[in-house]
Amino acid sequence: MTRLLIENVQAMRPRAGVVGKSVLVEGGRIVAIDAAADAGVLRIDGGGRLLTPGLMDLHLHGMGLHLFEAGPDELTTGLKTLPQFGVTSALPTLYRVMDRASLPTLKALASALDDVTAVRVPGFHLEGPFLALPGAGAETVPGDLALLDDLFEATAGRIAAMSVSPDTPNVLPVIERLVERGVVVFLTHTHASVDQTLAAIEAGARHATHFYDVFPIPDVTEPGVRPAGAVEAILADERMSVDFIADGVHVHPVAIRAALAAKGVERTLLITDANIGAGLPAGVHDTPWGFPVRVAEGDGARKHNPGKPGDGGLAGSALTMDLGMTNLLRWLDRPEHDVWSMGTRSVAQRMGWSDLGDLREGAAADLVLWDRESDGRLHANKTWQAGQLVFDANQTAAGSAT
Repeated sequence: MTRLLIENVQAMRPRAGVVGKSVLVEGGRIVAIDAAADAGVLRIDGGGRLLTPGLMDLHLHGMGLHLFEAGPDELTTGLKTLPQFGVTSALPTLYRVMDRASLPTLKALASALDDVTAVRVPGFHLEGPFLALPGAGAETVPGDLALLDDLFEATAGRIAAMSVSPDTPNVLPVIERLVERGVVVFLTHTHASVDQTLAAIEAGARHATHFYDVFPIPDVTEPGVRPAGAVEAILADERMSVDFIADGVHVHPVAIRAALAAKGVERTLLITDANIGAGLPAGVHDTPWGFPVRVAEGDGARKHNPGKPGDGGLAGSALTMDLGMTNLLRWLDRPEHDVWSMGTRSVAQRMGWSDLGDLREGAAADLVLWDRESDGRLHANKTWQAGQLVFDANQTAAGSAT
């Protein structure tokens, strides 16, 4: 078994800081920090670069021109691109294939996860179907335990997270069943009251995804009285964590800073909510949706129909995790190692993945060596998943080096 020594690096442990100059890997795990090299070790010179745990994305629907729920090939091909953005773990997120007619599709998608090796996939994130507001076309049906059981069967139990709305009829039994099955319950797509939100939290919900987005502001019913709703209930409850699309479009940076002040880095996470267009170069790209999208750095993917209604409207997030982390490091007046936790260690702790998202002895060797431009823009130089090199920016294709 190959022993790998990644040396001449700034090895950063999230929420701790730089902990060493080299990391020794064996059997897919970190076995030592600042260990002496021996004759049988494969040595990689990091050139003084930053080495961190790989980024972890809990909410993404696609990448490039690949929509995950479109079929097994789209799912596997899209996921294989993630290491180039510094991602080593991801929950492919589905939102329009959770009705009974789509169960064969779910079964095929679940089977395809066995073919993915470049990135760790602990399971699916199902955004729905028990939602109150449709958002980007997500399913909106009342709580249905029989349908939930069908979803578990179709996915072979590979549901790591499910997003529901507190104001969906009959949702509390759904939340309770999910908790029994070990699924982390996210809240989203909601116009819920404080009482409805608190009831969902008491039933076991513990996280809010793409926070603020599709969380409408409650109506003002009396002048001089500011209403409270789901956002305020979530911010006030210490059991709840939140995540954000950090592209500067979906959420203003000051709103992220406000949530961070309430939640701390342990319970404020980074996601992309990436869809078709994410990771593509700037320009106009044809899509399977039947209309082209316009992509530019610092913006979402936007519909490109010049002179027609809807031109320029958001067509989803074009964010990648490396750019999201770049943005957070620019926006937040926090120690760098704390900000990195929002895409690594804090994510793993929220999901209960004790050996992921960290840089310490015994942790999984899911690691990224970073290049950083003069303006702070991050790019993955090399990415390892379980100690195996899955992306090398110096190679012509990801995974061509071993």
